[in-house]
Amino acid sequence: MFTLPLGDTAQLRPLEPRHAQEFLAHIDRARPHVDPWIPWATFSTDRASATAVLQRYADKQAGDTARIYGIWLDGTLVGGVMFTRFDSASGVCEVGCWLEAAGEGRGLVTRACRALLDWAFAERGMSRAEWWVRSGNTRSVEVARRLGMTRDGVLRKHTEYRGERHDIEVWSVLTEEWPPAAEASEAETSAGGAPVSEVKAELDRLTHTLFGAFTNTGGGLPDLGAVREVFIPQGTIIANTGGTDAGPVVYDLDSFIAPREKMLTDGTLTEFSEWEVAERTEVYGSIAHRFSEYRKSGVRDGERFEGSGRKTIQFVRTPTGWRMSSMAWEDV
Repeated sequence: MFTLPLGDTAQLRPLEPRHAQEFLAHIDRARPHVDPWIPWATFSTDRASATAVLQRYADKQAGDTARIYGIWLDGTLVGGVMFTRFDSASGVCEVGCWLEAAGEGRGLVTRACRALLDWAFAERGMSRAEWWVRSGNTRSVEVARRLGMTRDGVLRKHTEYRGERHDIEVWSVLTEEWPPAAEASEAETSAGGAPVSEVKAELDRLTHTLFGAFTNTGGGLPDLGAVREVFIPQGTIIANTGGTDAGPVVYDLDSFIAPREKMLTDGTLTEFSEWEVAERTEVYGSIAHRFSEYRKSGVRDGERFEGSGRKTIQFVRTPTGWRMSSMAWEDV
């Protein structure tokens, strides 16, 4: 049995029928976080049904049509990733994930999915990997974005769950678009003594929180308060979107948030989201820099649009953790 490290105390391993009791205990802990979005946890309510779920995946793996893997943190099963569909004849697979609260905020699912996609593209010659997610499941959407996936479209009212029909977003990444930027070496350390990989995971979290603050898809509300959470109070934000003649526009946090919150809640800008598609992050002791490329889409004044741009973000390590100190961006 193979074991892949996902950090200092986390591992990715095959999840097999012999793990049924451990899997059931984990699912009981994960149920409040998983059940609102997918029926995954409802399939395992006792040891017999948990064994049946894992046995189905073992049978599908034998037929090369699906696979399932567990994520262990400090020796405890906290989540997993899987190929819910693996079609070697067509060259298309679908990746999925789930996680209990104890595993959140560490980048475990993203790293585990990267391992699966590395294998699918490099070893098995797959052409396309898909990610199906219910609209409004922002955590799952963020993983797709971190994996460099593109949203292909929305299957309207595709799936019925708990008496309601839900929109399903389909995201994908192609073999020629893989892999994303390599992660920092596990061996390097920052000025604070933490591995650079841990610092990078924290900077990833701050960046993805910032991108997600503006999302109002599926009738959801944006969370502009998150901007204040990721920045130091004196943070500066610079827009360089008007061209060289117009010059940059400089905001403090309040002047940046107010007009965007209005636009995202008064119907001017709906179904909006933006997501990172590539990044380069460098850590220098207690300061860091990130160059980010992103895409965005939404409906402005009733008309759908798509766009892209670049951000440069500076970070500082504070007594309460890493925070952003400044950001500048331009649309392209």
